[in-house]
Amino acid sequence: MSINWPTTTLETWSTEPLGVKNPKTWAHFHSYGGWGRFFQGLQQRKLLATRCSNPNCGEKRLWLPPRCQCPDCWHDMDWVEAPQIGNVFTWSVIKYPGELFKLPADTPLISVELEGVCTKLMSWLKEGRPQIGMKVKAVFNTERPTNSILDLAWAPA
Repeated sequence: MSINWPTTTLETWSTEPLGVKNPKTWAHFHSYGGWGRFFQGLQQRKLLATRCSNPNCGEKRLWLPPRCQCPDCWHDMDWVEAPQIGNVFTWSVIKYPGELFKLPADTPLISVELEGVCTKLMSWLKEGRPQIGMKVKAVFNTERPTNSILDLAWAPA
């Protein structure tokens, strides 16, 4: 099975911080604030995570989705590139995707485990059938970016 990228393109109204117009049946203007760099990284085929900048913080974990402040000590976070190859930790199927996303019903939704990242990243499987433990690689929508998490998908590695 192969699934095409969503067809909706979100118009940007600000680049710093990244802000997008989210078209529904009415316009919703949304700012990504401190997380805009993550979505801009997707357009550059980069998977950006955050790590605590405090040298005294005992944990040097990567957080993905990124965090603006360390959940342990509240210091600012540094941006670092995360691995782009991981494993399917678990999966489900989208039966009723929302209006904006335009993904077909039965699209595999996967939770990806990445080395060094302390969280699991939810995304969708663009190609193939998911299996727990399956090795996957990041695939980026740079042709018609949506400026949303849908610009990141995964395919068998």
